[in-house]
Amino acid sequence: MTDNKQTLQLLFRHLKEVMQWRDQHPNADLTEGPSFNIRILNNSTIGNFINGSSIAYTHEEVLMLLLAISPHVYSELIREVAMANNSATFYLYSIIRADGKNADPTGETAQFLAFGNNLQKRVSFLEMLEKSELFKVCGLYLEGTSKGNPKVRGRLQIYEDALFAMLQGRTFIPQFSEEFPAKKITTNLTWNDLILPEETLNDIHSIKTWLEYNDVLLNELDMKHKIKPGFRTLFYGPPGTGKTLAASLLGNQTGKDVFKIDLSLLVSKYIGETEKHLSNLFDKAKNKDWILFFDEADSVFGKRTNVKDSHDKYANQEVSFLLQKIEAFPGMVILASNYKENMDEAFMRRFQSVIKFDFPKPAERYKMWTTNLPKKLKVSKEINLKEIANKYMLNGANIMNVIQDVSLKALAQGDWTIVESMLLDSIKKEYHKEDRVF
Repeated sequence: MTDNKQTLQLLFRHLKEVMQWRDQHPNADLTEGPSFNIRILNNSTIGNFINGSSIAYTHEEVLMLLLAISPHVYSELIREVAMANNSATFYLYSIIRADGKNADPTGETAQFLAFGNNLQKRVSFLEMLEKSELFKVCGLYLEGTSKGNPKVRGRLQIYEDALFAMLQGRTFIPQFSEEFPAKKITTNLTWNDLILPEETLNDIHSIKTWLEYNDVLLNELDMKHKIKPGFRTLFYGPPGTGKTLAASLLGNQTGKDVFKIDLSLLVSKYIGETEKHLSNLFDKAKNKDWILFFDEADSVFGKRTNVKDSHDKYANQEVSFLLQKIEAFPGMVILASNYKENMDEAFMRRFQSVIKFDFPKPAERYKMWTTNLPKKLKVSKEINLKEIANKYMLNGANIMNVIQDVSLKALAQGDWTIVESMLLDSIKKEYHKEDRVF
């Protein structure tokens, strides 16, 4: 493989040549300038990333991609172009840094570089930024501007995961932020720890089948033109019944990362911002083979309201926009809700599976107690776990909280023994947390 540093040097040398040429030929078409040798990309980390996307990219797209990368590896670029041409043109289109020397590229920088003074093509720039498949893979976007300033004056940015993949050839998990309101969730537990009714477990295992055989179904059985991509499922039931754990275990089983979406950050009070956040999220996940897990989904994806004012109108538009994104997403989307009835019927018709997570019955609660109590602790003979399971209505999360609390008490006492009064006290605490009568 060609050294990535060498490839980057060649690419930025080409970018610099095109920028110097554009400065001198603002009215010319890009095809009249320095030609791009596509072989530069061969057998390098950055080349493999771009070529591996299987997207037919243009010269303009490659130039804009390099421009977005430049602040991270070649911060002097715009200053050197200005000095070489004895011209401040690119400075005028960029944002000068605090040092007063180097500058960061903006949408205007990219717009002028690719299209010069051709107004017709410059008008299409924002559409290109929104629709370019290469830009979606790389996560190119314009930083927001202050009120009243044109969008193109925002800094040209690139998502960190794509940047790391191109520069270092390694996977980078995006940081939790407004642009990426999701956290990777994992678990050290196994399927044996997920104690559910047999019917529910069978439904979950059917999802595993899709994850394992979907590519064969689409490609080898030639079904990709007959069925929609992706898999959409609803997990519903009371809190603490294993919905999040089931999603995490599906990721573990299939080697896929699971990202839990923070809906409070996803939904914005500003009109249009929710759609932008959704687009960012789905565009980043599209080519990563991730599982997206929306917890408490009915808070956003619930039933649409009758339109009484502009707020209702835009809220309903957000639901429709989300529905489009979920249907187009080629991976797995899991929506979790406490109540099935709260979900919009338009969503329900599009789920391939709907799985109910019931509150655990006494037999399941007994299994949770016996499976999870530490084997190295002694359980007093006065404790009848079957009676405890029958008498106290606790879900899986409750039981684990009680086990943690009572285990610490047993350790603190020094004899590593759980006695009945100790266990009941821990159960009482869990009841009081939820304002229930013990």
